[in-house]
Amino acid sequence: MAKITFDGIEIEVPDGTTILNAARLIGGPIVPPAMCYYTPLKGSGGKCRACLVKVAAGSTKDPRPMPKLVASCITTVQDGMVVENTINDSVLDVRKGIVEMLLINHPLDCPVCDQAGECDLQNFAFEHGVSTTRYQEERRTFEKIDIGPLIQLHMTRCILCYRCVYTADQIAKGDRVHGVLGRGDAAEIGTYIENIIDNDFSGNVIDVCPVGALTDKTWRFKSRVWFTKPVNAHRDCPKCAGNVVLWYKGNEVLRTTARKDQYGEVKEWICNECRFEKKETSDWTIEGPAHIDRSSVISANHYELPVLNQSVIDDLPASTQRELEQNPPLKLGN
Repeated sequence: MAKITFDGIEIEVPDGTTILNAARLIGGPIVPPAMCYYTPLKGSGGKCRACLVKVAAGSTKDPRPMPKLVASCITTVQDGMVVENTINDSVLDVRKGIVEMLLINHPLDCPVCDQAGECDLQNFAFEHGVSTTRYQEERRTFEKIDIGPLIQLHMTRCILCYRCVYTADQIAKGDRVHGVLGRGDAAEIGTYIENIIDNDFSGNVIDVCPVGALTDKTWRFKSRVWFTKPVNAHRDCPKCAGNVVLWYKGNEVLRTTARKDQYGEVKEWICNECRFEKKETSDWTIEGPAHIDRSSVISANHYELPVLNQSVIDDLPASTQRELEQNPPLKLGN
């Protein structure tokens, strides 16, 4: 076990834990953002530099500070390490520069992008970005590519996080046919042959994409995400666990996605049959509303009712108690 201090908070974590995961064990606003790291994907991290932190003391044996900021997603903790994130002005200044760099070639597609409202880059820019840009050169652009029968690639929006490549390599059982082509500012995601990605788990590249570069063609332009109601559901599926989130508009299922944790990482991968083909409520067993963080724009429709604890609220009027007994409030989904 290693004891570290992160933004003045001491925590003891297993040896080999990364600084980012140690911060996630603490939780709250001190957790560094991550645009490329993805816990279920081996080898991910170290690409976007969004999670840079300052190591003020390397360890008990060697308390010297690290000379440069380090990527917290790939740097393991040492006993006695002191890490600064939100309390260090240099870290926050560099993070603004990282946002500016990621937005250099990113188009202003938010009004028409299907990822708007649940986009990691939107959240990152809102929390750490600035309202102006110094970039005056021509932005690079790409044509839209169908890299699968149900997947649309907008390479202009891509930030080259490599998540989709790792997903196809590790989840699709070695059946990866796309990757990063080219080098430097010419690097892009591609297959050389259009419309070629077609395996049972290829749709998971949509869930792992932090921006709107990979989109579900069965969902495109049907609705803004904050007008939909996410509901947890499951079914007996021979290919995957079958635990999903159904996104409703009225009685229609507009799309199906895998369930994610509080850091936007998929809990269980789902197959293409569950994602693209099962769009009827009769195909699923409904569990209840999926919990959405109150800071998210998706929660604006207030589809979750508060869970009242009558043992805590002693002075509820009799009429309210009767109403609650007849129409109990919805429980929050997991």
